[in-house]
Amino acid sequence: MPFFRRTPLHRRPTLATVVVALAPAFGLALAPLPARAQAPANADSAAARVTALADEYVREYKAMFPENAFFSGFSDVAPDRFSDNSLTALAAWQGKEDAWAAQLARVDARALWGRPEWVTFGFLREAIEASRAVRVCRNELWGVNQMSGWQTAMGQIADVQPVGTPAAREQALRRWAGMPRNVNTEIANLREGMRLGYTAPKRLVELVIPQLDAYTTVPPDSSPLASPARRDSSPEFRAAWTALVRDSINPAIRRYRDFLANEYMPAAREAVGVSANPNGRACWEAMFRQSTTITRSPEETSRLGEATVARYAREAAETGRQVFGTADIVELRKRLGSDPRNHFTSRDELLAFTRENIRHAREVMPRWFSHPPATDVVVEPIPAFMERTASSGYQPAPQDGSRPAVFRLKLYEAERQQRGSAEVTAFHETYPGHHLQISAAQNMRALHPITQVAMSGAYVEGWARYAEALAEEMGLYSPAGRIIRRLWPAHGMVVDPGVHLFGWSRERAAQYVSASGQASPGSYAMVDRVIAWPGQLTSYDTGGLEIFALREKAQRELGPRFDIRAFHDAVLNHGAVTLPMLREQVERWIAEQKAAR
Repeated sequence: MPFFRRTPLHRRPTLATVVVALAPAFGLALAPLPARAQAPANADSAAARVTALADEYVREYKAMFPENAFFSGFSDVAPDRFSDNSLTALAAWQGKEDAWAAQLARVDARALWGRPEWVTFGFLREAIEASRAVRVCRNELWGVNQMSGWQTAMGQIADVQPVGTPAAREQALRRWAGMPRNVNTEIANLREGMRLGYTAPKRLVELVIPQLDAYTTVPPDSSPLASPARRDSSPEFRAAWTALVRDSINPAIRRYRDFLANEYMPAAREAVGVSANPNGRACWEAMFRQSTTITRSPEETSRLGEATVARYAREAAETGRQVFGTADIVELRKRLGSDPRNHFTSRDELLAFTRENIRHAREVMPRWFSHPPATDVVVEPIPAFMERTASSGYQPAPQDGSRPAVFRLKLYEAERQQRGSAEVTAFHETYPGHHLQISAAQNMRALHPITQVAMSGAYVEGWARYAEALAEEMGLYSPAGRIIRRLWPAHGMVVDPGVHLFGWSRERAAQYVSASGQASPGSYAMVDRVIAWPGQLTSYDTGGLEIFALREKAQRELGPRFDIRAFHDAVLNHGAVTLPMLREQVERWIAEQKAAR
């Protein structure tokens, strides 16, 4: 496994117009808990047991995955080593997961409703069950990809590596002196995968090699890993760090790069779908389950995606007819793509435009949310060495406030990026999207720390997809943004199973994404992301459609008593829960509102 894991006015439509009721299609991972007049007698015992298990899980997680824990917001993680990426360490972790699963099976979950431990139990069980299920993939044996391979994280880790004191300098040198060992282990894991028939697609290897070159083809003091030396005042440390990068780390990276190019590339699979690996369909289903927290067949997911894509296309066509005088989607794409007013003239303009959109979005938050984030988010460019293949993304702030939340913005070929797309991305990643939701979860002191490391991807990305639509209600989009936000959703629900299970080529998938018969570079980038992360791109709309459905249900049952801020509280008040847990908590909130009336 990689030693760092990182598991996008005129008439305002209401969100009720984009509702699809998904609950009947869900194979729920957590059965609804029955209503009870009072807790069973064993409630305190069950709660104590769950808390103890969650405490142990978080403690062991921070020890096993210190980088992940740090980027999840924990500040009490010793920055003096990398995760142990050996197969022996993985087997030991899996043994712990099996033991925790056996203990959880003896907990009466019905005793926990109405207590914080109900949330803790749901997070803990989901983290363990999903991780155990994806073992069938043997991801540790073919972890070469441009999205979450170890090489994508090294620059970010270097940027936040503590320095400035003798102890911090010693820890930094000790951690990074161990990096070559991890690289050698990664090579050994990939060789074992080749022996057993597990390989990454050649396409992903082609994308990773330039990322590796970006580390080693520049002087050590200009390296993506040079940040610790630049941020420290000690000449001795700066000299030691430069020597470590030059004499130890860079040779290890070159060794890995040459292994990929000369030994791994010829053995890597031509097929882009995970079905080409052993147990490929079972792997996709497990990764879909891990990303969405539900079970649903790939065929059903694809059908639902096609219906949603078609519905959004009709809405985009109607907006296009009103604003641009044409309802033809292909023509709308051409106009938006060729209109200079919808493009940026420079990287600086894209950066300033994004920051201004985020500032405006934050101003209107109080009208839609009872508790807008108290902390802001800063916008920083993605480092140049990885901006060509990386995507814009959000990095939460730690609990101790030692650094701010960061929206890392892709400025690569800024002149080719569209203003409408930049709007959608900004609202998805910050307000009212990821930053608002994750900040809200971090401020819930009653939540167990496990919620920081075991959050539901379908909830997190589903909320961000819902937020894209909510931003339109809030009046945040230009006409181009209103069209473009409808040209992106749900394609992943079709392309992902298409690529991985139904034999779609990369070309066919990119053409479907572009919906114009001629694939664009952005379409290919999206497909490459799907290839790298089987199942993950289905989580956005699986979660988003469920939130839309729950809002429609609340509006229908509460009528004029429906309050949008109270609904958002009901969705947000337990953190990034599983989708079955989300439905449970919102339906109970609806019942409480009706009873109060």
